[in-house]
Amino acid sequence: MLSARTGTILRSIVGQYIARAIPVPSQDIASDPELGVSSATVRNEMARLEQEGYITRAHPSAGSIPSDNGYRYYVASLKDVRLSPTEQRFLSHLFHQVEKELEKWLSLAATLLAQQVQNVAVVTMPKSTDCRLKHLELVALQDSLALVVLVLHGAKLKQQLVLWERIISQPELTAMANKLNETYAGLTRRKILAKDAILSSTEKQLTDLLVKMMQDEDAREYEVPYLDGLHFMLNQPEFTHSHKMLGLMELVEHRNLLPTLAPKKLESQQVRVIIGKENQDEVFHNYSLVISKYGIPEEAEGTVSVLGPTRMPYAHTISTVGYLASLLSGLVAVLYGKEPPPGPARPDTG
Repeated sequence: MLSARTGTILRSIVGQYIARAIPVPSQDIASDPELGVSSATVRNEMARLEQEGYITRAHPSAGSIPSDNGYRYYVASLKDVRLSPTEQRFLSHLFHQVEKELEKWLSLAATLLAQQVQNVAVVTMPKSTDCRLKHLELVALQDSLALVVLVLHGAKLKQQLVLWERIISQPELTAMANKLNETYAGLTRRKILAKDAILSSTEKQLTDLLVKMMQDEDAREYEVPYLDGLHFMLNQPEFTHSHKMLGLMELVEHRNLLPTLAPKKLESQQVRVIIGKENQDEVFHNYSLVISKYGIPEEAEGTVSVLGPTRMPYAHTISTVGYLASLLSGLVAVLYGKEPPPGPARPDTG
């Protein structure tokens, strides 16, 4: 544990380094009126911080650069970070100007988040762990060929061709779709399989196809995300050396950021911060991820996240991610006919 004074000095170092991206000299810390200590005291405290792994210095008289541990201490010290009411009203107003389409909301969220934090923003579609059937339609294309249109809860649409063993007219297809809608509406694939329904051989064939389509959807871990802001991150001082960006650029180009980077399971709709070498993949050891789930717990959830250098404005990034996650949760709740959540996601800064 750091003393109150040492912790204040460390927070000052991190704050100044985030703002200026240059090593922080002791005289700049000593000039902080909140500390009221001499330069000699600051140098002694900085030596201790270096020894304990919170900062790094090229030599004893050089300026300080926060380590991953230093950033972690700084993030853990942030309490109840929130966007100002003015910023909240601005973001909320923009969302209510676009049409009520989930794709447009998510695209807008990625764009706004990237602009607000000047780093890469990644927003995924809300996805259910067990999708539920909302509506089924069958469209005759040829005598024995039909198009299956499967609508799942959460505005998800799936299509597949089916070849029947006999000729089936459009009225017969419509009647079959109506029967299965009455039987299976609102059910997951597991509940459909467990349903004791009296079906014809053709209806059983269609049921098997529905279950297979829903199983494929459940197995998809990540959708292609909405991504914006790479140009903002490339302007950061950390990326003046292009070799640092090669691995990241390849992942961004193929939209593989989240499967590689995000935790396999986020326990709750809290903002989580993953710093530097806390990331499992070596490609991301110079980056931090700020991420939150949004949506309806255990029904349809996506993620809102920011990727940037470890020197990122954590307080503003955490508050922006949390507020946008809250906004998107409310919008998804409307789509599902649910009550919107009470407020923005709180950060899990530990």
